[in-house]
Amino acid sequence: MEKIAVFAGSFDPFTVGHESVVKRSLPLFDKIIIAVGTNIHKKEFFTLDKRLAMIKDVIAGEPKIHVDHYTGLTIDFCKKAGARYLLRGLRTSADFEFERAIAQLNKAMYPEIESVFLLTLPEHTPVNSTIVRDIIRFGGDASKFIPKKVDLKKYL
Repeated sequence: MEKIAVFAGSFDPFTVGHESVVKRSLPLFDKIIIAVGTNIHKKEFFTLDKRLAMIKDVIAGEPKIHVDHYTGLTIDFCKKAGARYLLRGLRTSADFEFERAIAQLNKAMYPEIESVFLLTLPEHTPVNSTIVRDIIRFGGDASKFIPKKVDLKKYL
């Protein structure tokens, strides 16, 4: 059976931390779907089309990684995609507690799913999309926090 993982998030924007988690997980799975979802608690900065394009810039040439989008529950997307793994990155213990609760509820709704957690690299611990989005919004230089293959000027 093909090992398919879903790495879900709003990715507004996709950061070096996201890129690192995906690339470091490549040996673990046959296919990774980066699934851009809608987070009703966040006001989007980049449009869905721009976020998808940014991620495609980053993963270009990697046949094991696919990009898709969805609305609704992540677990429903996993079922439709035939994914048995949810890939998540953890920066802090607070991330762990939040992700643990979601993973346990997902397991209750879809017993076949396993959540796989990768720790971020130490240098990526402070990087999160909310802060990076604010840097961009207020004209700061966010290039250190965005994957090298993304030309932000193209998306602003």
